[in-house]
Amino acid sequence: MPKALLSLDEIVENGLCIGCGLCLPVARPEQVELVMTPEGRERPVARRPLSEAAIERINAVCPGTRIAGPPHDQTAGSAAIDSVWGSAESISIGHATDPDVRFRGSTAGVLTALGQFLLESGRAKLVLHVGASNSAPMRTERRLSFDAVSVLEGAGSRYGPAAPLVDFCEVLDRKEPFALIAKPCDVTAVRNLARIDPRVDRYMCYALSFLCGGTSDLTKSEEVLEEFGVRESELQLFRYRGYGNPSLNTIETKDGRRFGLTYQQLWEDESTWMIQPRCKICPDAIGLAADLVASDVWPGGGPTGEDDGFNGIIVRNRRGLELYEAALAAGKLTVTRPATFRDFDTFQPHQVRKRRAIWARYLGMQKAGKPVPATIDLSVKDCARQNTVAENLHEARGARDRARGGRLGEPRPIARRLD
Repeated sequence: MPKALLSLDEIVENGLCIGCGLCLPVARPEQVELVMTPEGRERPVARRPLSEAAIERINAVCPGTRIAGPPHDQTAGSAAIDSVWGSAESISIGHATDPDVRFRGSTAGVLTALGQFLLESGRAKLVLHVGASNSAPMRTERRLSFDAVSVLEGAGSRYGPAAPLVDFCEVLDRKEPFALIAKPCDVTAVRNLARIDPRVDRYMCYALSFLCGGTSDLTKSEEVLEEFGVRESELQLFRYRGYGNPSLNTIETKDGRRFGLTYQQLWEDESTWMIQPRCKICPDAIGLAADLVASDVWPGGGPTGEDDGFNGIIVRNRRGLELYEAALAAGKLTVTRPATFRDFDTFQPHQVRKRRAIWARYLGMQKAGKPVPATIDLSVKDCARQNTVAENLHEARGARDRARGGRLGEPRPIARRLD
């Protein structure tokens, strides 16, 4: 746990920022701006010195300084509990019933189908999520959807930086029930905000997420363009996944050229992932604080070819269970079979390894004199006990050395130069 409040620069420079954007409305947008850095990350920069009160608010909500487990008032005694995977009211394999939603979704369209159902059923007036920018298709921007068509337009994974919470307080100002579909760290941020702003629990009726492999730098996508000799200004479309499972990373230019990479070609070499530092020390990439999460269903952790698309579905709490059962009854979701925590061990082995490694990694960072997030109700020690002493020592020493060498930190954020 940080021993003292961290400044905005210290949060970023210690590799704790994920670029969710919540510090903008919390500190007020005129005080903080979000810039795209030379490294290809969206990062906050203070336009003027921040007051102590603003710094306190940022430290209270930032998912780099505080990461907590599920809200206690939503966890039922009937939930199954696993030290790695957390709580679950229900675990299953399924897909969106609508074949078009299933096809266009990044895996099987479960989150898209739920977002549509929330609007069609009147449970929510709007859905806050992300999608490709219309003007710069490689970039990701926050979206507010008010109908099912708009939700579907945002379907598909976005692997670059995304800041869905840049105007979150304005969404609260609408005083309308809404749903959030976002990364686990984004859900953590708004759960943190709920501790100091009661409007979150009053108006955010559902928080849906997915099992996250990490956020890559924009430079990862820029390297893909360079491989094909394409400039970003020439892009008409840049789709990471969707239109099949997992389908191609698809690039289309305004003059009609088209290129594609398979999922394996894009991600097989882990050394080229360019995952942001905060993701490497994330204790909750599995959406413990969400109401429901969806995942890929790939034994061994990666696809072996194309299929029709199936999602693993973990219903975290009573609120998520009510939504899940209502969507099933309405025919929006189809379940193919029940699943277990041990199934998810095989679908997402990298998540198991990371959960078991986090406690030791934090210990190594602290030995290097670096701050680590406060973790609450995340079972990080219980997960570490599943490792051998030698494995934990290896993780701790590795994190210590990387932290001392600056590999778990970042440069002070500056805006990249426009070409």
